[in-house]
Amino acid sequence: MAKLDLTVSGPDLTQALVDIPSVSGTEEELADAVEAALSAFAHLTVSRHGNTVVARTDLGRDERIVIAGHLDTVPLNHNLPSRRADGLIHGLGACDMKGGVAVALRLAATLTEPNRDITYVFYDCEEIEAERNGLFKLTQTHPELLQGVFAVVMEPSNAVVEAGCQGTMRVEVTTRGERAHSARSWMGKNAIHAAGEVLARLAAYEPRRVPIDGLEYREGLNAVAISGGVAGNVVPDLCTVTVNYRFAPSRSEAEAEAHLREVFEGFELAFTDTAPGGLPGLERPAAAAFLRVVGGEPRPKFGWTDVARFTLLGVPAVNYGPGDPLLAHKQEEYVPEAEIEQCEQRLRTWLTA
Repeated sequence: MAKLDLTVSGPDLTQALVDIPSVSGTEEELADAVEAALSAFAHLTVSRHGNTVVARTDLGRDERIVIAGHLDTVPLNHNLPSRRADGLIHGLGACDMKGGVAVALRLAATLTEPNRDITYVFYDCEEIEAERNGLFKLTQTHPELLQGVFAVVMEPSNAVVEAGCQGTMRVEVTTRGERAHSARSWMGKNAIHAAGEVLARLAAYEPRRVPIDGLEYREGLNAVAISGGVAGNVVPDLCTVTVNYRFAPSRSEAEAEAHLREVFEGFELAFTDTAPGGLPGLERPAAAAFLRVVGGEPRPKFGWTDVARFTLLGVPAVNYGPGDPLLAHKQEEYVPEAEIEQCEQRLRTWLTA
């Protein structure tokens, strides 16, 4: 079994984590190593849930916070083993998000008397379908393990706070017609032509800009796919426009659905995918203290991350970790050693000051 030494530097630990392959669904070896390494520390209570490992302090502090990171990576793309050059650690998962996991593991091992109780969650299957996500499974089976006043998800964010996240919803807007020979098109009704009104509404749509906790979340409503047509000489009787709605976290899924029904009133709709947004909660005392230590201007998160799972539990959360999110899933993925050390030091200050 692979072994991890949590007393080495953050960059060294990151490299060790990268060199233990953990493509989604194959995290057992890494989860075993994480569980064994954390179990060596008497100040932690460690539990295993499939390939998700939870470690907790129980010091009776007034507040509890959660620090979470996923163990899995996307599939290999000729980017293992790791390599280091010019202050960068290259390799699969280095940025997304083994650099962040290394920071959390180092804190778990070395913060024996933090000023808040801490729950560390190292979970599997983040990069694939939601029902296999280890954090999602915990929300269903042991939601009490995720409770706290504030949570930090160690997603790569260039070591800058990205607060909350947008919600996302996909809907299929369908128009129907009647087939006919294209030489006698007046005998039918063209469903693709009827979809022109759907596209016109999208083109005229003005997305909201929503202020929350001093951040501006920009919404978006866009056609992302269109399908229709039977043959080169047939008037089509069916056309479907797939639309993706990214909405501010202050809007619930039910409100988002109601809004789309209003925008596309008169059309046949089928909702195919939905996930709630995540509220930043920057007004909470623990979050305010976090921001004072981390510094810089927090940014809204454009996109969806697991911070939304904490919002469903009533726990505000932010994304904060080393690495550029634009490098996530790329073959040339890397994480700067300096950002790993910076994130660790700032979190350590927040939890000890």
